[in-house]
Amino acid sequence: MQEASRPVELDQWFREHCPKGLLLERAESVPAIVETILKTSRLIGASDIHLRPTGNGVEMRFRIDGVIHEVTTFSEAISKNIVARLKVLAGLLTYRVDVPQEGRILSPMSQDETRISVFPTLHGEKVVVRLFASTGRFDSIDQLGLPADIAASLKHCLLETSGVILLNGPAGSGKTTTIYAALREIIHNSAGQRSLVSLEDPVECLVSEVDQTSVNPKGGMDMMTGLRSMVRQDPDVIMVGEIRDRETAETVFQASLIGNLILTTFHAGSCTRAISRLNDMGIEPYLLRSGLLRAFCQRLLRRLCACHGMAPAPEELAEQGVTEVGLPVGCEQCRGTGYFGRMVISEMLDPDEPAVSQAILKRLDVMSLEQIAISSGMSTLKQRGLDVIRSRASSFAEVLRVLGSDLLRQDESVAITGGTG
Repeated sequence: MQEASRPVELDQWFREHCPKGLLLERAESVPAIVETILKTSRLIGASDIHLRPTGNGVEMRFRIDGVIHEVTTFSEAISKNIVARLKVLAGLLTYRVDVPQEGRILSPMSQDETRISVFPTLHGEKVVVRLFASTGRFDSIDQLGLPADIAASLKHCLLETSGVILLNGPAGSGKTTTIYAALREIIHNSAGQRSLVSLEDPVECLVSEVDQTSVNPKGGMDMMTGLRSMVRQDPDVIMVGEIRDRETAETVFQASLIGNLILTTFHAGSCTRAISRLNDMGIEPYLLRSGLLRAFCQRLLRRLCACHGMAPAPEELAEQGVTEVGLPVGCEQCRGTGYFGRMVISEMLDPDEPAVSQAILKRLDVMSLEQIAISSGMSTLKQRGLDVIRSRASSFAEVLRVLGSDLLRQDESVAITGGTG
């Protein structure tokens, strides 16, 4: 099935939003160019800015709703100055062009979080600017747009005094936004009566009520060392940016058993895959079963614009009960893409379900654990994705792009049986 597609004329749009004469090839205009890049990227809703050296200059691309779009190209004469200006704003070493560097732009006039990553390549330094959601946009769980059952369960877990809330998903799935919203939810509900600390690599968003720390392996404080010291700081809630190794995972689950509520993220494609990976790391089943409050896994999908059309479902979807699908068309509002904004889909694994609990303790494989979880009431990402296609909130191609082959996997236990919210 072919989707309608039109080019996103971001080059023209970007130049129309620049002050007259700004993009002249002269060094004195560089500070204004960089300021305009940062402002227009937020205006258009980009999550990342890519400045990619090509040998003849720098190609600028925006990631919008999870998809990369080319915007414009700067000549070689000015591109190095643009990169240098960004490094100055982020407090990085402008004379080091042979090593990776990371920093953040701190604006006294804005609460927006902006992180800079510089990486040397064959043709020069590549810069990626990550633009975090503005403070106030996702201050609570209700603002995230999670499915109602997932949001209710997550908010209930945030009232607990111990245990691990494990948020899973690949890069770009919104885990960071969700975990910071969860911290703000705790702050609001506790009215300042709970001690919150975080250990991150690096700190991605500033939350004034949380004692935030970045790991510093060169200085002797890696994730595990920092976490072990942090539990002696009398915290009620600990946010661990990401579990990356066995030692950190084990310390996280042990800390949850001594009276800490821990929020953390993990790179896994589903809740059951997260459990399997933790098992493979050597985490004892009793630690997983006793320490885990809930496991969540989420994805972000582009939402179809109001201009969308409709078409009969392709054969592979018709076999799963979907008869009609939405198609992106393109209009001025969506800049010809057929999509406008994003939505989140999520799944949740409840280890308190007796059959799920026994499966965890027995170290069952991924497929067996998933079958048991579904039988116990878990709505998978696949089911949520099929519901989104059926409701024409997004397209088949978009859900397939995000979920991959899992969407088309055939098995009776995941057959679509109706809306799951």
